[in-house]
Amino acid sequence: MESEKRWYVIHTYSGYENKVSANLERKVHSLGMENEIFRIVIPMENEVEVKDGKKRSVQRKVFPGYVLVEMIVNDRSWYAVRNTPGVTGFVGSGTKPIPLTDEEVKQIMRSMGVEESRPKIDLQLQQLVRLKASPFAGCVGSVSEINEERGKLKVLVSMFGRETPVEIDFTQVEETE
Repeated sequence: MESEKRWYVIHTYSGYENKVSANLERKVHSLGMENEIFRIVIPMENEVEVKDGKKRSVQRKVFPGYVLVEMIVNDRSWYAVRNTPGVTGFVGSGTKPIPLTDEEVKQIMRSMGVEESRPKIDLQLQQLVRLKASPFAGCVGSVSEINEERGKLKVLVSMFGRETPVEIDFTQVEETE
């Protein structure tokens, strides 16, 4: 099976989502699986309910009967999740769980009001940075554009006597001394 961390959906008995989440958390700690199973999320939404003429905010499950798990699927982690009381199985074909796409995860987290944390980087325009990844790893260039929204930078790298703009992720640069 694959060894990268992804989000998977597990199916539970209806109404057992909280029990499954608590049981799985306990299992992760007791078996020392913190490096295989990372986060367990029950997608919730705030909803305004009017009862007896009074408005109140209530939390509602977005997908009743389902729990999201961020994990690395291997035989041990699959078995641990699959054999948690209240879990009926992974969402997927046969025995192989199918991970959610990054876009699906972003959409679900956004609907819950959870924005994923973007790396904050303290860089200014014209600052010199060293590229850590891409074909230009090790090259030094100056920051020409910062796009915080997308977590990207444009760095001008000198190649063959010309400045070449390279778009790169915040996490793929480091400040030069």
